[in-house]
Amino acid sequence: MESRFAISSGMKMTVDIPKKDLAEVMRHTHAKTKTEAVALAVADFNRRQRLAKLADKLGTFRDMMTLEDLRKMRGTG
Repeated sequence: MESRFAISSGMKMTVDIPKKDLAEVMRHTHAKTKTEAVALAVADFNRRQRLAKLADKLGTFRDMMTLEDLRKMRGTG
């Protein structure tokens, strides 16, 4: 398969995906085949899940500079 996304040692299965949703994925990803579109969508979903888990581990910044603090520092506020 010649494309941006190489599928190696995949799993063959039958799934029922609404035509509109699959067409939208193909349009957004510029995939040439349905298989490529589904593989890209699955890979993107997995990447987003890993990023969400990482963000949860990072937490929040309580001592982050506020916009008011930044303006005072710049002498504009």
